[in-house]
Amino acid sequence: MAHERLIVALGTLLAAAPLSAASLEPPVTTPAPAGGPGTLYCLRVEVTGSLVEPVQCWTREEWAEQDVDVDKEWAENGVRTVG
Repeated sequence: MAHERLIVALGTLLAAAPLSAASLEPPVTTPAPAGGPGTLYCLRVEVTGSLVEPVQCWTREEWAEQDVDVDKEWAENGVRTVG
């Protein structure tokens, strides 16, 4: 009897494994809007020790100097573009 319950429980776990693996796919991201070399991309930035969530507006090149990929961050932290 206990073996039957164990087999049923393991079978249920194995059957559910592919379903949970499908939910681990990376989320679809929205790249930053296209712009020229002078376009500013405004992103929310986290400042340690502050409750205020400031917004910084820099060009793609300036963000890249800070090791920030604008296209990867845009979906979560993008605010607006200027120019």
